[in-house]
Amino acid sequence: MSDAADALEPDPRSRERSWTLDGTRFSARALEPGLHIVATPIGNLADITLRALAALAAADAILAEDTRMGHRLADHYGIRTRIRRFDAHASEAAAAAIIRDLRAGAALALISDAGTPLLSDPGSALVRQAVEAGIRIHPLPGASALLAALVTAGLPIDRFFFEGFLPPKQGDRRRRLRELARAPGALVFYEAPHRVLEALADIEAILGQRTIAAARELTKLHEAIVRGPAADVRRHFEEQAPRGEFVLVVAPPDGADDAADRDPDERLRSLIGAMSVKDAAAVVASELGLPRRDVYARALLLQASGGPQPKERRQRDDDEPQR
Repeated sequence: MSDAADALEPDPRSRERSWTLDGTRFSARALEPGLHIVATPIGNLADITLRALAALAAADAILAEDTRMGHRLADHYGIRTRIRRFDAHASEAAAAAIIRDLRAGAALALISDAGTPLLSDPGSALVRQAVEAGIRIHPLPGASALLAALVTAGLPIDRFFFEGFLPPKQGDRRRRLRELARAPGALVFYEAPHRVLEALADIEAILGQRTIAAARELTKLHEAIVRGPAADVRRHFEEQAPRGEFVLVVAPPDGADDAADRDPDERLRSLIGAMSVKDAAAVVASELGLPRRDVYARALLLQASGGPQPKERRQRDDDEPQR
């Protein structure tokens, strides 16, 4: 997009700054200058706040990751505000033009394609630039796939770590899971349907048989949440092709608060047989903060002394411990 295309110009249409709800039209009050971060529905269009509707109607323009979704929402509520595309591919010139508009006193609304902006979303860079420019940021909270999945998971969620999307390549994905194994809380991942089986298999291989809540199509017609040990959840989606966007909530490790007091040999014995010696060593090293090479050597000794035999590996990993 060019500077000329991105610069804010008066809306050529004479529009009423208003919105419609259940056939009743409401006028929107003038919006304070600045960047308004507006949460939008994650599926069910009724999951939007009155404040969000008023802000979208009154804004000088709406910045949308996906203009199609923006227009769908605007059309549903009779909002005539101009929608401008701002996604991960937006140029530096486009961002600079938006900052200029904001400095000139514009009131702009930033939305994601669904849910709360900035969570696994390209808007974070723009917000940082706006903050650096001294522009006021207005949060308008609302729907969030992250929170919707957490509260329906049925797992301990007093503490949680939101990872967003795991790396697409298996080696990188498994390394990241090992890094997260010690996190003393639930883990939350977003995943696309074409990759969810691979992600579930790696979660099982690295984190063991923790309970998982796999939430799909939240708030939509075909909303479903599958809960159970990692192997059961994986098998479910092997039998029923995964569809829709997923949020995976993984239970915290057992005894997360007293992991440092655990016996590494006892923990290794509990894992060897359920996963490879290498992966068991990686999990224990991460959980207890021990050198991975030392734990791997100890795991080999336990295996040689008659401990449980590791299951057959389906494929060779290229990320063996460095020696």
